[in-house]
Amino acid sequence: MSKSAIDTLLTRMQEFAERPAMHWRGQEISYSDLIQRIDGWHRELKGKSLEKGAIIVVHGDYSPTTCSLIFALARSQAIVHLITPANTSEFESQVSESGADHIIRIDEDDNWDYGTLDTPAPPELIQNFVSEQQSGLILFTSGSTGKAKGILHDMDRVMQKFVLERQSWRTVLFLVLDHFGGFNTLLSVFAYGGLAICIKSRSVEEVCQAIENSSADLLPTTPTFLNFLLGSKIIQTSDLSSIKRISYGTEMMLEGTLARLNRRFPNATIVNTYGLSELGVLRTKSKSSSSPWVKIGGQGFETKIIDDILWVRSTSRMVGYFNAPSQFDEDGWMSTGDRVEVDGEYVRFLGRRTDIINVGGQKVSSHEVEEVIFNDENVLEVSAYGVANELLGEVIVAEISLKQPEDKGVATKRIKTLCKEKLSRLKIPARFKIVDPKDQHNLRFKKIRPTSG
Repeated sequence: MSKSAIDTLLTRMQEFAERPAMHWRGQEISYSDLIQRIDGWHRELKGKSLEKGAIIVVHGDYSPTTCSLIFALARSQAIVHLITPANTSEFESQVSESGADHIIRIDEDDNWDYGTLDTPAPPELIQNFVSEQQSGLILFTSGSTGKAKGILHDMDRVMQKFVLERQSWRTVLFLVLDHFGGFNTLLSVFAYGGLAICIKSRSVEEVCQAIENSSADLLPTTPTFLNFLLGSKIIQTSDLSSIKRISYGTEMMLEGTLARLNRRFPNATIVNTYGLSELGVLRTKSKSSSSPWVKIGGQGFETKIIDDILWVRSTSRMVGYFNAPSQFDEDGWMSTGDRVEVDGEYVRFLGRRTDIINVGGQKVSSHEVEEVIFNDENVLEVSAYGVANELLGEVIVAEISLKQPEDKGVATKRIKTLCKEKLSRLKIPARFKIVDPKDQHNLRFKKIRPTSG
């Protein structure tokens, strides 16, 4: 019988022994200590009969206790439903939909407690998976375009991608744990003997301090956070010279942000990552640090383009949605909804299909408008979107956050003039709104693009 992916990773982690595994609250925790914690959890779970088929909410953020618990649950063939403490508004609905009947809470000081939950029976998809006695992973999509979809993954299938050894990194754990990008980052750190750097918050100040204190060399993050980082004052006084690689994903990168990032981090490799919760994270290779063009695919992934939309087929795809219809066709392909342009082996992402604004019959990309406005020297972040209009169908609204305080009228007049110089008449926003920076992103530091004004 072939060795499971989780057993392979745990064996490898034992071999890393005295390497530092985690940087948490100013202290480093070795792989040896992490394995001891995993073994301790395994005994604890066995004592509570929380093993094969148990559906358990892990309510916590990155920490030694949380990370060791996740590996112990995978080893015990339990089904892990990840929920971070910041996700308070959706906690009750998510737990009810997954049918989890156990919960382990880990607080900010890394203390834990166990409890049971009174929930309805699990959905049929999960019940069928339980009968197969496999370790599972439950996540929810962000729900930015409607109701959040509940996703069930086969944990061993997800981990299979990490069996082949690769380079290790000292990685800032920026992407949230209860979304696939964050979980993928966690696995990639420990599978390759890297250092997982925990942060108290996703503020620019906290991230800069964590990089300095731990000599982090990899920052996986979002274009929106990078805008805030580059527009901050603290970046001018922070020593971020240890950073060798910056990876970005989850949303479109403005070319203006990419250019500024290369100027600030001339010695770092900057790469575009791509993945979906339903399919996993694809291997990517950017044409260069300054280029938005990227190769995507890798072992276990196939891609094709239909009508400028990217489709993906993956061996690490989810088991399925348990609260929504399947989005896979009969051959296992899924439309990502992402528009792309092709140049040989490379693609350039053009945004979501939903990012198109129909103004008087002309299709306008919100990113084209944002790119122009972002060239203003005092613009920190910008979000362009369409609102209904009786005459034109839709008109464009631009919400703008400024780096430095400025009279709103003066800023709006200058930005409108810039748009008139660079954009055709129908692409010029009908309204400009100056908004607070914190209203421009969600908890994942992903841009909020309203659907109405």
